[in-house]
Amino acid sequence: MANKQALRELQQRLAQRMQAAREQTNSASWLAVEVAGHAMLFSLKQAAEIFSPVPLKTVPYAQPWMLGVANLRGGLHTVVDLAAFLGAREPGTRLDANQSRFVAINSDLNINCALLVDRLLGLRSDEQLSPDPDAGEVGAQPRFAGARLKDEHGRSWQVLDLEALSKHEQFLRIVA
Repeated sequence: MANKQALRELQQRLAQRMQAAREQTNSASWLAVEVAGHAMLFSLKQAAEIFSPVPLKTVPYAQPWMLGVANLRGGLHTVVDLAAFLGAREPGTRLDANQSRFVAINSDLNINCALLVDRLLGLRSDEQLSPDPDAGEVGAQPRFAGARLKDEHGRSWQVLDLEALSKHEQFLRIVA
């Protein structure tokens, strides 16, 4: 009898927690990073784990922005210097190893890849961001460049669609 009562209480607690999670509106939906001085946002649905940089195995004849292959938690991932790929920094530029990180792209996107970012800037929620009225027309942008958003401090953020990036022809062409 006591076991049935304990099971009912456990089920009630779980139901309450699930309801609270559904009602919670101020949850994070963006990973904020800095890449060559540019503030960028990755959707938490598209970004996966964050890793401290590890030794890389270089890949011959690869594009200069493709840094190599890394063993990240038992899986082989190509590592791309995002700033070099975007043309915001010369390939091979040394970064502060204490702040730079690898951000793995979610495995649901069917690509084993991690992006080198200069530093993490935390998490952001949709409630903290609004469309950037100063963004204006920037000209032709790749499909992976999403909207520009502004936070409550006036900082402008570029949304990067990691799914579109993972399918971008230039991103997939790693051979130099």
